[in-house]
Amino acid sequence: QLVESGGGLVQAGGSLRLSCAVSGRPFRDYAVGWFRQSPGKEREYVAGVSRSGKNIYYKDSVKGRSTISRDNANSAVHLDLSSLKPEDTAVYYCAAKFRVTEDVSSNGHDFWGQGTQVTVSS
Repeated sequence: QLVESGGGLVQAGGSLRLSCAVSGRPFRDYAVGWFRQSPGKEREYVAGVSRSGKNIYYKDSVKGRSTISRDNANSAVHLDLSSLKPEDTAVYYCAAKFRVTEDVSSNGHDFWGQGTQVTVSS
């Protein structure tokens, strides 16, 4: 089970921390990613971290203002977003995939959270 938290309403330029709590699986065996979808747009892959944390991916539009991290002690993955823009407004989903490699690609995520809304006002 994946449960997101941390979304909300924030002004442009502000920051948020999104968290994804993973339960029911050996956390160390899973790569975790963050995706987002806004109305009328396709879902996009925002950031991802491999099973050990060795490999990390960021979408170009959030690179430099976001940080993804694993909290192995609490089986959670965090996505810190800063310098938020109205175009970051979306429902953010975390997703996990079992991997024996340090794969951090956008495909193959089998388990999804319910999503958390992030709204950035201008």
